[in-house]
Amino acid sequence: MSTATPTPPPAQHRRNGGDLVVESLAALGADTVFGLPGQHALGVFDALRRSALRYVGLRVENNAGFAADAYARTTHGVAPLLVSTGPGALMTLAALQEAAAGSAAVLAIGSQVPLAGIGGGRHGYLHELTDQSASFRGVVKSVHTARTASQIPSAVAAAWESALATPHGPVWLEIPQDVLLAAADVPPVDRLVAAPKELLPRPELIAAAADRLTGARRPVILAGGGVVRAGAEAELLALAERLRAPVATTFGGKGAFPWEHPLSLRSWLEDRHTTAFLEDADTLLVVGSGLGELSSNYHTFRPLGRVVQIEADLGKLESNHAALGIHADARAALAALVEEVGERAAGRPGNDAAPTPEGAGAAAPGTGAGAPGSGHEPSPEAAVSGLLARVRDRIAGQHLDLEQQVLASVRDALPDGAVSCWDMTILAYWAWSAFDPRGTNVLHSAQGAGGLGYGFPAALGAAVADPARPVLAVSGDGGAMYSIAELATARQYDLPVTWLIVDDGGYGILREYMTDAFGAPTATELTRPDFVALAESFGVPAVRTAPDRLRTDLAAALAAPGPSVVVLPAHLRMFAPTHQGS
Repeated sequence: MSTATPTPPPAQHRRNGGDLVVESLAALGADTVFGLPGQHALGVFDALRRSALRYVGLRVENNAGFAADAYARTTHGVAPLLVSTGPGALMTLAALQEAAAGSAAVLAIGSQVPLAGIGGGRHGYLHELTDQSASFRGVVKSVHTARTASQIPSAVAAAWESALATPHGPVWLEIPQDVLLAAADVPPVDRLVAAPKELLPRPELIAAAADRLTGARRPVILAGGGVVRAGAEAELLALAERLRAPVATTFGGKGAFPWEHPLSLRSWLEDRHTTAFLEDADTLLVVGSGLGELSSNYHTFRPLGRVVQIEADLGKLESNHAALGIHADARAALAALVEEVGERAAGRPGNDAAPTPEGAGAAAPGTGAGAPGSGHEPSPEAAVSGLLARVRDRIAGQHLDLEQQVLASVRDALPDGAVSCWDMTILAYWAWSAFDPRGTNVLHSAQGAGGLGYGFPAALGAAVADPARPVLAVSGDGGAMYSIAELATARQYDLPVTWLIVDDGGYGILREYMTDAFGAPTATELTRPDFVALAESFGVPAVRTAPDRLRTDLAAALAAPGPSVVVLPAHLRMFAPTHQGS
């Protein structure tokens, strides 16, 4: 008979600060958190196992941030991100910069050294920084700290509300290690309220904008990422059709307007023909864009007419061009404009404000076309068709058949409505201008901050948000090496992500830039692994393809369950820029 002493039952858990974090997130509506554990943050990670929150752990904090970014973009909600102190916290900065540029509501919660070590002293704690929160202040919307357990619910709610306030963006909340572990002498959190104020337009500004737009002979609209983030696609379409105004979308605004619509200028913003079309508008309505470097063809855009700008980020309002500035959420402002423009059109005898079919003649004055019977200006639809023909002719003269074939194969293989996430790579730069997303809020890229490594971890985040549909990630071989460890994440969670890696042996776009500028590239050529064998070592099916097989191989990978990798060895080139006079 055994005389061994029975193992005592585990001590009953006492709720602590970590529990309060998890309870607060759940009370605010979170159901998923991303992250990577570390010693100081173990209190909150331990609390996850006592909650209903789904945890998705990545292998590098920066990649966890990218995944949270895409989850927030896909859901239009808040994506909690849990990390540890010091190195773990600092590793999120590049991802949070992209979230800030892309208006993604990432709530990053990091631990801190114990309370005794906060305040600038050098106490020698593991991971200690003199002022950790200072590292985040220039990157995120707001910085929050909870110094006691009872402060945690209010701090989480305040950070959540800040992240969701228009425009959405990342926030940082830090909680000392001992606060996360301290007993919580407060009841469980079952209800929290975070209610960001609506950013509504001022009525007199809407009236003035409507005056300018209805009185314009050549109104044009430039729709940016703010339209997509606000979910204002329907309002944009209604306004464009009411005004018969051509619409271009920025790279961040792709999907804001139907690609094949007769008023769609698409998104050839790095083309001088498009720049001239926008410049020639007598009233240009810019919605959800600050007219930054990429959206202004590298600041060569010089408007000849008046500009009306709707922008939720006050710092971007009139930051590059004088305008009738309307500080407002894009959806609220566009809805108000649709109503105001409609009332004016309805009050005009004989004007039903209905959109004119493609190819029809000029509309009546004040409806966005040339003067009736003047014969001097084509209809808006004809003007759009002419512009796109000029763009096609310019590209056709550069002998870029391979690049167009590859992009067309990707488009054909990707189901309509499927999400795609693009890294900073030549094929992505083509996609910014030439790819039809065939859906709203389905194309995401790192064009805001421009860091490498976004595509694959972002695709994982999008797949977590909606695991019922396949997601495509696109990277070059250089960018792929930033996130190769996340093949383990894709396999662990069996996420339906197909990763297309275009392998050209180095940093292809930098190779082009340096060759053009200096005659030869330096530091651009890379040793890389056998991506197919490497993926298979993680248990992820992989195939090496060629341009003529890409459509078939990619479609098969996207149709298969779980993660997959498709490797395309190819040297792609960019189309010639026009901002340098070419």
